[in-house]
Amino acid sequence: MSLRNLKILGVIIAFILCFPLHFLYDKIPCFLTSIVAPVNESIMEHMKILFGSILLSGVIQKIIVKLNDLPFKNICISNVCVSFLSIPIFLILYLPIYYSFGEYLPLTILLMLITIIISQLISVIIIKKTDLHMENVAIILVIIIYVIFGILTYNPPKTDVFLDPISLKYGINEK
Repeated sequence: MSLRNLKILGVIIAFILCFPLHFLYDKIPCFLTSIVAPVNESIMEHMKILFGSILLSGVIQKIIVKLNDLPFKNICISNVCVSFLSIPIFLILYLPIYYSFGEYLPLTILLMLITIIISQLISVIIIKKTDLHMENVAIILVIIIYVIFGILTYNPPKTDVFLDPISLKYGINEK
């Protein structure tokens, strides 16, 4: 399998994973799912979907690389980096449109797909670098990011991107 095909598969997997991740907390409401899935309809809570879907897609890509003994290095760290980078990329694309015209679900889904594609293109650049020897760092970064998600879920700042436009509440504590 070529790197191009691996990344195309990564886009498809990440995009498909967005949908079950969106409803995970609603179906299984508990502390763990509150950290990895949105607990309300705020913009920032939905960044968990983007981060998690790209991250899980990266795990699947890593398994494919290992099982097929492919020569690609930096798979883990590249996917952690682009999972994190996908958040500001999406917000840069989405917020001007949202603040100008409001929510339009088909456009939001399209922007998520575009963000996933951009993230996988950036991932290719990282993978093509010489071996960064940072695969173990990737695990630490994921833990740190999910701790931050947890803090922001249970103690969100009172700003627009953390406000649930439906309930007009913030985070999980106000539910």
